Order: sequence, then structure tokens, then C-alpha cells
Amino acid sequence: MGLQALFFYLFAFVAVASAFMVIWAKNPVHSVLFLILVFFNAAGLFLLLGAEFLAMILLVVYVGAVAVLFLFVVMMLDIDFTELRAGVLEYAPIGGLIGIILAAELIVVIGGSVISPEIAKTVAMPIPALTERTNTAALGDVLYTNYVYFFQIAGLVLLVAMIGAIVLTLRHRTNIKRQNISSQVARTPATAVEVVSVKPGQGV
Repeated sequence: MGLQALFFYLFAFVAVASAFMVIWAKNPVHSVLFLILVFFNAAGLFLLLGAEFLAMILLVVYVGAVAVLFLFVVMMLDIDFTELRAGVLEYAPIGGLIGIILAAELIVVIGGSVISPEIAKTVAMPIPALTERTNTAALGDVLYTNYVYFFQIAGLVLLVAMIGAIVLTLRHRTNIKRQNISSQVARTPATAVEVVSVKPGQGV
């Protein structure tokens, strides 16, 4: 067994075990920590495949942003997880159906590559050799040439989702003073300054 195969089995075993612990752990904080461990091992598998760009994206985006966000949300919000677990059986049929669909898709993909190995040679844009083009450069060539419009559409969808989340969560409080920039800029000396005539011996 070579060193690469040894690391593959190590990363794969830890990733599968951690994924199982994500749904088995009773503490949600522990589940998020196991999820981060899954991401790290998946990044290691990507490195073994020569996809260093996907490995770094997995660590920076998912571990650095998404998983940490999940962790802070779980730790900061006072969620009654006992009440949430009480309705798990109600969604068990839907979850089982989704699991069956995902398992069927995996069987079709893996079974197709096993039954017909020549399918991998008929791809429209095969991956170039690492000696000719790096993984990051090859991904950029495909993404910003053949799929540039889809890339822009995905960016617009994310922008609309971000704006929608801000609008839905924005709350205007009426019991506080707010600064009105337009009224301050549009004021005149007559409205900005008030001259008070004070009689002798009287205060303002």
C-alpha cells in the first residue's frame, strides 16, 4: 500500500466517522465541530486528487465562514432542542425519501463509471494534465469562458438573497431619534437659526 492510498483511507474513514457523529451527537455544538472535521478531511481528499483550489475553497468558505457562523448561531441563540427533537418522527418519511433519491443518484453515477469506463473519455472538456495547466487555471478557463453567464447569474441570485435577508430582518424602532440627512442639508438660515429677543432682567 502506497503512502497516497494510506492517506486516502485515513481521510475517508475520519470523514465518514465525523459525518456520522454530526447526526449522532446530542450537543449541537459538538455536531458543528464534527462538521468542521468533515470539511478538513474532505479538503485532504481534494488535495490527494490534485484539486488544490477546491480544497482551499472548502477550508476558507465552509470552515472559515459557514461552519463558524453555524457555531456562533448555535452558541448565541437559546434554542430548545428538546422541543425540536420531539417532531423528528413527523419528518422521517420525507427524510427517508430524500435519502433514497440521493442513494439512487450515487448508485447511477458510480455504477455507470464501473459498467462503462469509457464514459469518462467522452467528456466535452477533459481536465488537462497538471504538467500543462494547473488545476486553478484550468477551472478559471472553464468558469470564465464557457460558463461566464451562469457565473454572473449565480452572483445576482446571491446578491438578491442577501438583500432579501437584510430587508426581512431589518426592524425600524420608533422610540429612538434618527438623523435625517436630507432635511439637514435642505434647511435654510431662517429655519436653522432662531433669534430670541430677551428683555432686560429676564432669562431665555
